[in-house]
Amino acid sequence: MTDIAPLIKRSLVDQALEQLRWRISEGRWAIGERLPTEPELAAELGISRNTVREAMRVLAFSGLIEIRQGDGSYLRSMTDPLGAMRALSHCTLEQAQETRQILEVEAVGLAAVRRTEADLTALHEALKASAVLYHGDLEAYISADLLFHKRLVDAAHNPALSELYQYFSAIVGVAVAPDPEHFAASPGGVRPAYRPARSRGTPGPGTRQIPLPAVDQ
Repeated sequence: MTDIAPLIKRSLVDQALEQLRWRISEGRWAIGERLPTEPELAAELGISRNTVREAMRVLAFSGLIEIRQGDGSYLRSMTDPLGAMRALSHCTLEQAQETRQILEVEAVGLAAVRRTEADLTALHEALKASAVLYHGDLEAYISADLLFHKRLVDAAHNPALSELYQYFSAIVGVAVAPDPEHFAASPGGVRPAYRPARSRGTPGPGTRQIPLPAVDQ
């Protein structure tokens, strides 16, 4: 019995969370509005006050609500950051590459306006390092290539954009890790293990020269 009880308890909390998130997404309460009390929510959902309390703590941790001691709970946001992270964690490689590419295109436009001389110097240094490694060690080239793109996005000076780009770049970087078995068979020094990412739009040395002039002005 003691092994089963916690599972039942978590299940009730999950159900309460689902109902509360649904009410929030449906606009039941406005941002900044005080939510019903624990007894009121318990009666509405048909669960105990303890279950409501635990569910509210989860919502507070995710940033959806703010619990003010002695005052009540208030809606802070209608978007659940944890829900977004769960969705991101299930994206495919193709989706990650596509999103990374979209973010990079937007970053280039912002970087052209916001970049500093330090940004420009860092971009040129990363580009040179990548070019030197293009026909050499693949693992080193991938690292240099990802660094160039990271610096390009960072030049947009938007922390949220940089964090998102870094997340999707990490997925792509792991997926295109070099495969030693394919090294010898690669024509022209372009490894088959990495060519698919290039052909789908992850810029190599040639294509990476396209956005740089837009920034280098």
